[in-house]
Amino acid sequence: QVQLVESGGGLVQAGGSLRLSCVASGRSFSNYNMAWFRQAPGKEREFVAHIKWSGVYTNYADSVKGRFTISRDNAKNTVYLEMNRLKAEDTAVYYCNVNLPSREYWGKGILVTVSS
Repeated sequence: QVQLVESGGGLVQAGGSLRLSCVASGRSFSNYNMAWFRQAPGKEREFVAHIKWSGVYTNYADSVKGRFTISRDNAKNTVYLEMNRLKAEDTAVYYCNVNLPSREYWGKGILVTVSS
């Protein structure tokens, strides 16, 4: 059974930092690309960052480029999202995502609240 479990969220002041983790279980994910999405209150879920299976190639939403960094540790089946210079508009539930040949999987999400 594939599971994605996010952690590391919480309340932080604007300008601060948080590091999210997503631990994947149920199989090896080292051959698959992974991503982070987020959903702010009253808004649709949106793409945040994506990382190729090798960890070499990444891409980001314009709104987070230069502030967020996605990385992965394939030995630990874990993907990270380092978030710096957080803004109030980064407040959202953050979701981990992986697309396998069989189907797409999502974590349950972790809340990040940035106070201004």
